[in-house]
Amino acid sequence: MKDYHISKHNSFYTIGLNYKKADAEIRGKFSLNESAINSLLVEAKTQGIDGLLVTSTCNRTELYGFAQHPFQLIKLLCDNTLGTVEEFQEVAYVYKNNDAISHLFKVGTGLDSQILGDFEIISQLRQSFNRSKKLEIANPFIERLCNSVIQASKKIKNETEISSGATSVSFASVQYIMRNIPEISDKNILLFGTGKIGRNTCENLIKHTANSHITLINRTKDKAEKVAGKFNLIVKDYGDLQTEIRNTDVLIVATGAQTPTISKELIYTKKPLLILDLSIPKNVADDVTQLPNVTLIHLDHLSQMTDETLEKRKQFIPEAEAIIEQIKDEFIQWLETRKFAPVIKALKKKLKVMKDEELNFQSKKLSDFNSVQADIVSERIIQKITKQFANHLKGDDIDADNSLALIQKVFQLEVESK
Repeated sequence: MKDYHISKHNSFYTIGLNYKKADAEIRGKFSLNESAINSLLVEAKTQGIDGLLVTSTCNRTELYGFAQHPFQLIKLLCDNTLGTVEEFQEVAYVYKNNDAISHLFKVGTGLDSQILGDFEIISQLRQSFNRSKKLEIANPFIERLCNSVIQASKKIKNETEISSGATSVSFASVQYIMRNIPEISDKNILLFGTGKIGRNTCENLIKHTANSHITLINRTKDKAEKVAGKFNLIVKDYGDLQTEIRNTDVLIVATGAQTPTISKELIYTKKPLLILDLSIPKNVADDVTQLPNVTLIHLDHLSQMTDETLEKRKQFIPEAEAIIEQIKDEFIQWLETRKFAPVIKALKKKLKVMKDEELNFQSKKLSDFNSVQADIVSERIIQKITKQFANHLKGDDIDADNSLALIQKVFQLEVESK
């Protein structure tokens, strides 16, 4: 097994883009579906990369992994999406080593979410790790880091109010509908797409609007029926989409297609129609806004809206950051321990050889030599010596790489690779 510590010889990178600089169109070009992620991970393995995590959501696409140079990861992303290196460079970010670790903690704990305190990302990180593990490209570093981020996320959610109330894009869409559509409980609502965002939106609609006129459509009808059965809703065939749009007041599009699923040609309505596109890439063609009575809102617009509850959550950012620092420090300490553990192990082995040689010499020289007692005392001395070296290497002001090299040189150690 390789030595997965961070050093000048082995760098850990985060490369990606998110809602802060990349609009929905650009994020769409770099989005990855499950099949594309699998292809990217398999390709990474053939290049010798053995520690990689990939996330692609409506708000971001990011790769976290080891590489000789970040361009390795950037090229992997561009080769498996519709985005170019030039487009990536205009809106992207690259973090290295500790900065890359810190970024993943912020993402996984909702501090870097488009809506502050949105914890949906943590389940997506879990899925990303499980996928990498299944494809045997999740090394011990990646596993420990993911577990630490999940631990921080749980602690922040349980001990602060940064996630008080609902904070997801799906809830923001329902808030928008309630604010802009009068008498919403009497309106017809059509939900097209029953993936995770679609299901969450459906649940929020029922919970907050008391609307019983919600219809579900999905390309695969049985998936829609499973959601509908849970909430006792109407399901229509995909072939009925145009007819249902004609009858609806609110159309919510949460499909996962790479090209628009709703076009101007599908819409014939004589009454006001609000369309919410919760998809990345955009699944509603921009030209629908040319139609009279049609209002199109994309998730980026929803995420920019804030309310008093969201403003209140900002007060808890310092508490969340303190929790992150605590758990991140524990991870770094584990990382440093992995870094010098082989050297300490080799040192202990060398000292034991020296001890055995000396005890053997003394036992031949002294007739009344107590070998048992001498062995006990020697072992205690070895423990104290190795502990002293370990504590030295843990020091904040210590150059661990140089110290390790010096210890190996002085004691002429043969360090086993992990």
